[in-house]
Amino acid sequence: MTRARDDDAVSAPTTAAPDAATRYTGSMALLDALQSAGIEYIFVNLGSDHPGIVEAIAEARAHGRKLPQIVTCPNEMVALSAAHGFAQVSGRAQAVLVHVECGTQALAGAVHNAAKGRAPVFVFAGTSPFTQEGELAGSRNEFIQWIQDVHDQRGIVRGYMRYTNEIRTTANIPQLVNRALQFACSDPKGPVYLTGAREILEAEAPRVTLNREHWQAVAPPALPPAAAGEIAAALLGAKAPLVVASYLGRNPAAVGELVRLCERLGAGVLESVPNYVNFPHDNRLYLGNQWNEPQQNEALAKADVILVADSDVPWIPSVSAPRPDARIFHIDVDPLKEQMPLWYIPAVRRFAADAETALSQINGWLDHNSAEAKSNASSRVLWTALHDARREMLDRRERRGAILTPESLVAAVRQRLDENCLVLSESVSNFPTVLNHLRPERPGTIFASGGGSLGWHGGAAIGAKLACPDKTVIAFTGDGSYMFSVPSSVHWIARRYATPFLTVIFNNGGWKSPKLSALAVHPAGYASRANKLDVSFEPDSDYAGIAASAGGAFAATLERVDELDAVLDRAFHAVRVEKRCAVINARLPRL
Repeated sequence: MTRARDDDAVSAPTTAAPDAATRYTGSMALLDALQSAGIEYIFVNLGSDHPGIVEAIAEARAHGRKLPQIVTCPNEMVALSAAHGFAQVSGRAQAVLVHVECGTQALAGAVHNAAKGRAPVFVFAGTSPFTQEGELAGSRNEFIQWIQDVHDQRGIVRGYMRYTNEIRTTANIPQLVNRALQFACSDPKGPVYLTGAREILEAEAPRVTLNREHWQAVAPPALPPAAAGEIAAALLGAKAPLVVASYLGRNPAAVGELVRLCERLGAGVLESVPNYVNFPHDNRLYLGNQWNEPQQNEALAKADVILVADSDVPWIPSVSAPRPDARIFHIDVDPLKEQMPLWYIPAVRRFAADAETALSQINGWLDHNSAEAKSNASSRVLWTALHDARREMLDRRERRGAILTPESLVAAVRQRLDENCLVLSESVSNFPTVLNHLRPERPGTIFASGGGSLGWHGGAAIGAKLACPDKTVIAFTGDGSYMFSVPSSVHWIARRYATPFLTVIFNNGGWKSPKLSALAVHPAGYASRANKLDVSFEPDSDYAGIAASAGGAFAATLERVDELDAVLDRAFHAVRVEKRCAVINARLPRL
């Protein structure tokens, strides 16, 4: 579909008011509100709805007035993914500015990812002017403004947003901006969306100063008074206590509380579809991570008391489920999963609580009841044996053989990581491989989008690098998700704004996940015998060459095991020393 944009239109000049240079406008009020609220970056894709904003940016620069830094993004999904990645690694919300309903739709799957990944992001989109005869400054003067006037622009994204609103007057722009950010930054966090027409953005505005203390996020919710003792007692009485987590590690402090609890009680930890590092992988109570593997998880089957903490999908009941008599407790910032029409687990108790706060309360109860809080030696032996067996299996898988494998590739990358690295994973069918063979020990070092729309990693890597310029950023991706990421746009932005990162592509020649899904449902069907399933990407694109052409990246295609070390060394040198992106197209066994 071709999107109509301002540069496709025949523009007629707009006559500005004589005092436009000195008037304080709605556009200026919007930018000042974002600046005062702590927004550091606005990832922009400008259009015909933004003349007032373009003028306000130019005016602020001319007078040396502080503004958030502007990052020009040729693609809207990349823009929102960058804000998403920035928020994940820093905890600080950033802003995205797009063009009417066309740009709103072009945010695409990034809206889903920010919503499902609970990323605090502020999105602003202009709307078509609401006057057409020059009644107000900003009135319609381009044909496209009739075509881009739709019945319910906010409805395009309403189902994904924590908050939506329209700026109808310049009188309360700072209040609306801060209210939106208050929603974005309060659990469950997520994206918010404001709109405003050109006339509002051009109109004169009052100068409003707000007390930021009045607009802070809602304090993290805690367990009710008796709940900490109830959960602690259940875990103490268990023969095989287990914790299941997915995104608890978005707050590294929560990981510390979880380690303290599990070490004290001998409780094992299973990650299910993890978006963050929820528990150190070198801890012998760590029992691995479960994704779509078509078999029963052994730890889940053995546990008699399970604490589910911050997990959207703690298990897949038709494939891998807890034992029928297991007592399950559920703690989550969103225990009802209000955006999921079908969701339930057989929990005996469930609580809307912040993980760090709740785990601290449980640990506090154990501190005050130390006589009862004795570690379960038998469960520690059980979980340690599972941990050790798993580690031996992983060691075997990553040993180099005659052909290049995902396991040996990830292990080689691991050997080049240090405490100054951030890893983003959108490796899809290789999600478990990346986590298992990177073996992270520290929270806040590995991130996934939290959603299911592919293409997040490229923009997210830019955002992560802007948030942590001294870090080395590495993105793992499949060949399919690499193409979804709009790499030409990603690498142009990365070169312009000096955000170098390394991309490692698991190139297996197509979409492996749809093939696996088909075979899981129809193991002996026609698809299992077919030579063609319409998931192949043969012949290959020059994936690394796209990045080299668009952004001057170091580009390498890796096919042989004996090339692995030299190619990785060259790529890390390009990112760390030459300060440019690097892309490794690792050709793996075909589908």
